[in-house]
Amino acid sequence: MSETINDKNVFSLLEVTLSIQKTLSDRYKSSFWVKAEMNKLNHYSHSGHCYPELVEKKDGKVIAQLKSILWKSDFQRINESFLTLLKEPIKDGIKILFCAAVTFDPSYGLSLRIIDIDPSFSLGELEREKQESIARLNHEQIFHSNRKLSLALLPQRIAVISVETSKGYADYLKVIEQNPWNYKFFNMLFPSLLQGDRSVTSIIAQLRRIKKVVSHFDAVAIIRGGGGDVGLSSYNNYELAREIALFPLPVLTGIGHSTNETVAEMVSFRNMITPTELADFLIQKFHDFSIPVKRAEEVITSRSARTMQDEKLKFYNIVRYFKSVTSNRLIRSHHDVSELLTALAQHTKILVRSGRASIENSSQELERETSSLLNKHRQQVDALERQITILDPINILKRGFSLTLNQQGKVINDFSEVEINETITTLFANGKIISKVKDKQENE
Repeated sequence: MSETINDKNVFSLLEVTLSIQKTLSDRYKSSFWVKAEMNKLNHYSHSGHCYPELVEKKDGKVIAQLKSILWKSDFQRINESFLTLLKEPIKDGIKILFCAAVTFDPSYGLSLRIIDIDPSFSLGELEREKQESIARLNHEQIFHSNRKLSLALLPQRIAVISVETSKGYADYLKVIEQNPWNYKFFNMLFPSLLQGDRSVTSIIAQLRRIKKVVSHFDAVAIIRGGGGDVGLSSYNNYELAREIALFPLPVLTGIGHSTNETVAEMVSFRNMITPTELADFLIQKFHDFSIPVKRAEEVITSRSARTMQDEKLKFYNIVRYFKSVTSNRLIRSHHDVSELLTALAQHTKILVRSGRASIENSSQELERETSSLLNKHRQQVDALERQITILDPINILKRGFSLTLNQQGKVINDFSEVEINETITTLFANGKIISKVKDKQENE
């Protein structure tokens, strides 16, 4: 009941909310179907009830939002339907088509009570997003870009995008590290969320981190455990698929057991259903290389053994032939040498006799020529001796000449070389005179 305060008709809050409740009950007497995105499921395990946050977005912005209620019994029934059709439980971040009734409670306000959810709609939304992404990638002509890359002959350095605690990642490492052939791989983990609203941005961020050190790796592996179509919805995202398609390294995917291939798997270099299959693929690359090498090794060993045996036989035959030929040749050569020695001895005797006569004749002629030459040179020597004797300073002095020397013992050849009071020495054939110059006069 309203009351009057200062001439104003005033209602209590409860009266207003009850009026709203009655109005809404009269207006919305039946349930209806609504399409929205379930941003958060908000499931409370202690009660079993859910309080989903419903939103509608346009161009990435929220244009409408409303709270809702999903009672325990309805949740269990709907969740079973999702598990049967999608192989995934109902979860956050999916678009749903649900049957709801408007409820209003004076204490809790307006909300929608979810009575049922059509799982086939969620599946259809996933398929629609998938086809849109495929169409955009084909329009940009990049759908097959990553598949056109070349994978290393031995892809050994792998950048792994996964969750460190993921069972799929653990299975991958087990197969890789425990391979019976002891092939060695280098795996570096780039941790990332693999499902939910933030998985797309998380995976893209790690791909861009790897791109900065791309020279250190041969390939990228995106690894995730099993899941149904709803859990794999992130992998139909256009932005993620585009990043994979344009990545400079081959991208290998092993993201679950779903038979419905995602766009990310389609554009990747190679898609394996499970992480263990991806590990087997890498090991097989080593097999494909090692088996021909081992076969070549066997062929080389076998052919080498045969070649060695053939060469040994050839060498043995050559040695036998060589021995036979050299033996015959030595016999012939020995005979030839004997004949040459006999002929040489005879020829030497003839040459010696002939040479002795020639030497005797040459000796007599040489003696005559030598005697004549000696006489001729003796006469020349005698003439030179006479000239030297005549020119000997002693003999010149004996003819009445003298030599004058200065104090340094040098011959004085000119008047100007003598100074007054200088001591000079005059040499004669039979002695010398030492004198001191008192005066000197120049000829006029």
